[in-house]
Amino acid sequence: MQANAVPAPESAPWAAPGPVAGPAAGSRASIWPGLLFAAAGVAVAYAVSAPFDMVGPMVAAIVLGVVVGNVARVPSVLEPGLAVASKRVLRIGIVVLGLRLSLHDVAGLGAGMILTVIAVVAGGIVTGVAIGRALGIGRRQRLLIACGIAICGAAAVAAVAGVLGGRADGGKVSDGEDDGDRGRDGGKAGAGAGANAEGAGEPGLRESVAAAIALVVVFGTLMIALVPMLGHALGLTDMEVGMWGGASVHEVAQVVAIGGSVGGAALGAAVVIKLGRVLMLAPVMAVLGVVERRRIRAAGGGGDVDLPPIMPLFVAGFLAMVAVRSTGVVPQGVLDAAGVAEQLLLGAAMFALGVGVRFSLIRKVGGAPVVMAAAATVVVAVIGLAGVLLAG
Repeated sequence: MQANAVPAPESAPWAAPGPVAGPAAGSRASIWPGLLFAAAGVAVAYAVSAPFDMVGPMVAAIVLGVVVGNVARVPSVLEPGLAVASKRVLRIGIVVLGLRLSLHDVAGLGAGMILTVIAVVAGGIVTGVAIGRALGIGRRQRLLIACGIAICGAAAVAAVAGVLGGRADGGKVSDGEDDGDRGRDGGKAGAGAGANAEGAGEPGLRESVAAAIALVVVFGTLMIALVPMLGHALGLTDMEVGMWGGASVHEVAQVVAIGGSVGGAALGAAVVIKLGRVLMLAPVMAVLGVVERRRIRAAGGGGDVDLPPIMPLFVAGFLAMVAVRSTGVVPQGVLDAAGVAEQLLLGAAMFALGVGVRFSLIRKVGGAPVVMAAAATVVVAVIGLAGVLLAG
């Protein structure tokens, strides 16, 4: 498919995996303006967030990106670099994120909180998808929203898009999932269209991803203020508030903001629980990959159609980094450097994703996805709260 199949005013080309528009897309030199722009966005985000304990640099980066993308027209020369930042840089950042998490830390949560993490992710996805179906939302859109809210925000949305939309390396968007939804005929698109018949008429992949990211950012940011306020109103201790935030809030950066606002050991507990949810990205993507391959084959595809990966390569890399960290042999200096690199990589990716989000997308997709995202956020928060209380 051609990248210009999606109207530029509605969704920037870097909002989801796919080829970048323009003849210079393959030129390495062409990516540098956009990458430098994303780096500048991260620098500004760090400066803006520094005075505020409740606003982490990644949250600031994605919000700043959204503001830039909606108040100014981004020059086309920046598009290739922003595409790389929102896709490849994001995936590298997720791999490096694995060094934050040790399996020993997860085991230290105890059986109760481990079950809570599983219940939040599984319950959030299943319930969110069911709510989306009841609201008449297309299959792809409801999966993107549900996984983003239940697992780890924009990174999960991008991971799901990689499975639903094409190869793990991001080199090509599957015609079956994107063009097929637009009712195009022909060999590969025909097989994909059959596999995605339920989602006929829903927005294209880029619009769906950008809308899902916007909803994850909006509701996750609201939770930064709501979780501490409601937690203390319910009589929770600071530790329990942090644990609830880790179990129920969308982005790692948003969880860090909550844990930091209540202070003490609550921050550590919040981050470990949240990273436990991030770890669930791997099995969820594996299951989704298997399901998608079966759907495509059942529709008569599989020969010419690009089958989605059973597990995206970057998710496997994330697991490998978790395994390396769990050995205990990685020097602290390396871990510290990796932590800085992870923040910069994910910050650049969040800024680029934010620039690709258009408020007009919310109007375009209608009120149903907003209702679904709100309901899924409540469901995840309720499951997380119940788990924290029962585990305590």
